[in-house]
Amino acid sequence: MTSIIDATSRQTTPVAPNPARALVCRGCGTEYPLIAQHACYECFGPLEVGYDSAALARVTRADIEAGPGNLWRYAALLPTGQDPTARVTLDPGLTPLVPAAGLAAELGIRAPLWVKDDSANPTHSFKDRVVSVALTAARGLGFTRFACASTGNLANSVAAHAARAGVPSVVFIPGDLEQGKVVTTAVYGGDLVAVDGSYDDVNRLCGELVETDEFADTAFVNVNVRPYYAEGSKTLGYEVAEQLGWRIPEQVVIPMASGELLTKIDKAFSELVEIGLVEAPANGWKVFGAQSAGCNPIAAALHAETDVITPVRPTGIAKSLNIGDPAAGLYALEAVRRTGGWMDHADDDEIRQGIRQLARTTGVFAETAGGVTVAVLGKLVASGRLDPDAETVVYNTGEGLKTLDAVAAQVGPTYRLKPSLRAARDAGLLG
Repeated sequence: MTSIIDATSRQTTPVAPNPARALVCRGCGTEYPLIAQHACYECFGPLEVGYDSAALARVTRADIEAGPGNLWRYAALLPTGQDPTARVTLDPGLTPLVPAAGLAAELGIRAPLWVKDDSANPTHSFKDRVVSVALTAARGLGFTRFACASTGNLANSVAAHAARAGVPSVVFIPGDLEQGKVVTTAVYGGDLVAVDGSYDDVNRLCGELVETDEFADTAFVNVNVRPYYAEGSKTLGYEVAEQLGWRIPEQVVIPMASGELLTKIDKAFSELVEIGLVEAPANGWKVFGAQSAGCNPIAAALHAETDVITPVRPTGIAKSLNIGDPAAGLYALEAVRRTGGWMDHADDDEIRQGIRQLARTTGVFAETAGGVTVAVLGKLVASGRLDPDAETVVYNTGEGLKTLDAVAAQVGPTYRLKPSLRAARDAGLLG
């Protein structure tokens, strides 16, 4: 184990070794060095990070609990970031795990229900986790500009991380993105490129740009450094287990766009069990996925009992979930089937109702993706797919202030009156 010197205290701080050993194809298993590569040359399957199991097994609860109050407390389980001085980060993580007794009562859930509220991250979405990991890896790989294709939250995060690090950025978004997400990206001063097309069109363009000489110095967090980016989502699984007293919940409900968040939370639970930090629930855990009805290719494949995920042209208000050709859809299907979970979807009216129900019962104001998750939670309970007597965690991945238009026409003042006691009495405020 090497060490670094804290410039302020002059204390020597141990730097844990990197447990990552290779990039591994999820399709055929071919291994590659830890470089900037996201697809297998043999079968074109996606790559993910493979770890040294012995290195992971040396990590203890005490090691983690002694770490910083952010995602880097799990650095010994991640593919980068072991040296604090080399991180590109806003230090996200350790977001609240909110008890949701009021929501549980309304839905008929008798066991503890929790909301993992990642809107508390620095740019108010879970994307700060994946970006911190991806850009820390990118810096180590020598990239000098940061970029992404985004439905909004990722653009916010990449632009903010680049600003903090003093690195130029260029982020690409669909031209019809919510204004709140446009403003909260542009304010950081990097280049913001609005593309006339869907997210899938934007992503395709970025996949072409990354192959050009002009972008050879650019790390696209969800393209050429995607294997590292995806690993940041595991911290949402690690944190929930730690916050529950080193216990894995019996059920989790997770929003799906590409499907990667769901697969990585499931992977995090599996890793914690494998290295002995937690015990699996007696009957294992079940993973449930939530999609918008306007973009539900993964859920549709599950309902049709097929592995064929047919791309769709996204519609609807849940734009942060609007990925019509989900890269990790097949792996999300595998995780849900293996754990005995399910997937469902919610239409725009149900999404709006989910946003308002979550806010009213828990004090958490979610963006549209959170409305999808809450609406699907209700459907899962009503259909008998989700056990109301099993502890459940639902994931809210973003802040409602970014998608105000979704509910703006439905909420407002309950009274309007002149500033006088008589007016207050006439309005019924005094009985």
